[in-house]
Parts: sequence; structure tokens; C-alpha cells
Amino acid sequence: MAKETPTEKKVATATSTTRSTNTTATKAPRTTRAPRADALRNEDALLEAAKVVFANIGVDAPVREIAAQAGVGVGTLYRRFPTRSDLVVGVFKREVDACAAEAPKLATAHPPGEALSRWLKRYCQFIVTKKGLASALHSGDPAFDALPAYFRSNFEPALTDLLAAAAKAGEARHDVDAYDLLRAIGNLASTGGKDGPDGMEHTYRMLDLMIDGLRFGTPR
Repeated sequence: MAKETPTEKKVATATSTTRSTNTTATKAPRTTRAPRADALRNEDALLEAAKVVFANIGVDAPVREIAAQAGVGVGTLYRRFPTRSDLVVGVFKREVDACAAEAPKLATAHPPGEALSRWLKRYCQFIVTKKGLASALHSGDPAFDALPAYFRSNFEPALTDLLAAAAKAGEARHDVDAYDLLRAIGNLASTGGKDGPDGMEHTYRMLDLMIDGLRFGTPR
């Protein structure tokens, strides 16, 4: 085999360097992909199914039951929610978000006093239907430690705005603290009666009295 001359070596080296540079230049930078639409649909379906199954069976329900109701495989469930606590947290946050989002919608659609009353009943319904989840949240699992702050950071601003509007319209007192009211309704909904229609009816009667109390002392 003939030896390369010094000139040939220079040409080969330059060609190799050019190819390497071109290859590097043409590589596209890595970007973080957004979740695919089908992945988001699967996640929402799993959370909706878990909400229903948890309400009917409890938070210890078999994950296969949840996956089947969502119309996905168990593997899909575990990829998105590796542990049961991840699924419980996901359901809780989704329901908190939905309830809090109702406040500005009601404020747009109804007078201030009615918007406040409607949202408080919506919040009470949230508490009543989440009794099973509440027991899990108080289980001592550190996965749930951040949820009380999430609860407050979403509900307190929503209720504060509704109370301020109602007070300005003369339909609620000015000295009502949103967090105090949230806790009072939470206690009422959690212990206000037995499960079933009779218990719910009693809870909502007590809630109506509480809402009437918000108007005490307002100018006529």
C-alpha cells in the first residue's frame, strides 16, 4: 500500500474536520416535549375514574378497577401514577381546582350574594363527597403533607373575592374571614350528619343557617 504524502495527509485531516463540524452543526438542540394529547386524555380519564371508584369503594379500591373504568391498561396507570398516594393526590388536586374555578364563573353569572351562597354550597358538596379522601389525607403518609397548603392557597382567594363583592353589595358582613368560614363549613360537612339523603339534607339546612348568618348586621 502506498504511503500518504504530507499534502494528502493535510487534505484528509481537513476533510475529516469539516465533516465533524458539519455533523455537529446539523444536530438539533434537545427540547422537552410537551405531553401528547392522548397522554393528557388518559390522565384525565384515570383521575375521573379514580374519583368515582374512590367514592363508591374507597381509596383502597383495586387499581385494575380504576384502569378498567378509565379504559386504559394497568401499565398506563402506573406510568402516570406510580403509587396509590400519587393517584389520591392527583384526584384531590383536580377536584380542588374544579371547585375553586367555579367561584369566578358564579361571580360573573349571578349577583354577589347569590354567587357567594352558590359557591359555599358547591364547596360543602366538595367536602361531603371527599370524606373517603380525607381519611387518606390524615393517614400520616408524607406524600400528602403539601395538600393542606394547596387546599388553602386555592380556596381562600376564591372565597375572599366572593365575600368582598357580597360585602360591597351589602349582602354579607365585612368582618368575615375567608379561612374561618372554610374551616367552619368543613367541620359542618364532615360531621354534620349521617351518610345518605337524610344526612345531606341536614347538612345543607345547617349551611343555609350559616349563610343567613353572614348577612347579620348588614345595612338594610
